[in-house]
Amino acid sequence: EDPSSSSSTQNSVVPELPGFYYDSEKNRYFRLLPGHNNYNPLTNDSIQYKAMECKRLRLLEEEEKQMKKTTRAGLNSSVLLQKRQLGLLSSTSYCRLVHELKVNCMQRRKIEIHSPDSSVAGTNNFKIIVADVACERIFTVNDVEHGGCKYGIINLSGLGKESLTVEMYDNLYFTNRKVNSVCWASLTHPDSHVKLCLMGIAETPGSASLLPASLFSSTNPGDRPGMLCSFKISTAWSCAWCLNPQADNCFSTGLTRRVLVTNVVTGHRQTFGTSSDVLAQQFATQTPVLYNGCRSGEIFSIDVRQRNRKGQSWKATRLFHGSAVTSIHLMEAEHYLMAADMAGKIKLWDLRTTKCVKQYKGHHNEYAILPLHVNEEEGLLTAVGQDCYTRIWSLQDAHLLRTIPSPHPSSKDAIPSVVFSSRLGGSQGVPGLLMAVKQDLYHFSY
Repeated sequence: EDPSSSSSTQNSVVPELPGFYYDSEKNRYFRLLPGHNNYNPLTNDSIQYKAMECKRLRLLEEEEKQMKKTTRAGLNSSVLLQKRQLGLLSSTSYCRLVHELKVNCMQRRKIEIHSPDSSVAGTNNFKIIVADVACERIFTVNDVEHGGCKYGIINLSGLGKESLTVEMYDNLYFTNRKVNSVCWASLTHPDSHVKLCLMGIAETPGSASLLPASLFSSTNPGDRPGMLCSFKISTAWSCAWCLNPQADNCFSTGLTRRVLVTNVVTGHRQTFGTSSDVLAQQFATQTPVLYNGCRSGEIFSIDVRQRNRKGQSWKATRLFHGSAVTSIHLMEAEHYLMAADMAGKIKLWDLRTTKCVKQYKGHHNEYAILPLHVNEEEGLLTAVGQDCYTRIWSLQDAHLLRTIPSPHPSSKDAIPSVVFSSRLGGSQGVPGLLMAVKQDLYHFSY
């Protein structure tokens, strides 16, 4: 139930008094106090939080009792199979509807994290998890209690076992600065390195570092390689690695009002000035073109083969959102681009006509930089909102298939980070949704 609808129902029964809140349970009015501190026990924020928490607990209770119903009437496996056998459903439509059924039947199970170092697991809150291309490993960024971040790699091969355990390897050090962005880098072989962008603090500038993935392993610490490269930059908001052969060994960094493209081997750098901060980036694979999403709401592409010229004539495709663009995802055929902004809007753009062809409604965001997760093989879009709900849509018709409440109370520091794949743990892995929130890791079997 929507909290706003319940409040409107109350107002229709009892008169509304300015500056007062009517509690239906206690059947009396309470005075609303301004401010957000602990000395004011009853504020608009506290009332809204209480309503949201009641809704979250009710949804969790329904899921535990398996009361979740399919989002489309008449959608069940036997009917789908019958229609497929009768030739009423194409193979594509059949597969897509079967995936919808699986999404609505996912059940949450907690994962036990094992670590060679007992101080690693369960001591710090997860902030970011990013899967490699094969979904065999998860790079994690964790908040440290006394400030800063530390990072490590989780091996997902243990997900295939009944006990649902995974191994996490910590690195030898942590940073006292915030990790703004991270991505996998394929330098010597696929996903051989990890690219980290750290935010500057006080008079210390930000930095971009390229770390070998083998740094996070169970081998002898003396055999571990060091950092490949690190250089100081202004505040870095985003980063991306290029897999196109024409711009081999290159990565980009989205900075404050500029884009920096660096070749790791030669050290050559290209700088492209922008009118706004670059919050999201992704390289195309068929061409050496970099797509950028800005705080101003603009999305533009850069062909990194060309020389930088004065002005903005180097901008190719240009799209515009009404709010800051927080995430972009280039679809496999590279004719479409998915983008999300701080107004909670998710749009699918046709790059050939530069027009929005679909909108995915229900996402909630006001100020956070939140990623999108697209699985074209199964026709699903996944995104976590600022309200800590994980939502899954159908890519084909933008229908909201499922809304998953967080296992923990909603707060700014408890927004879940997720990975969705049909092969968590590699080619022989298990399918499902992986969710990291607070100190816990959950698997929703698919």
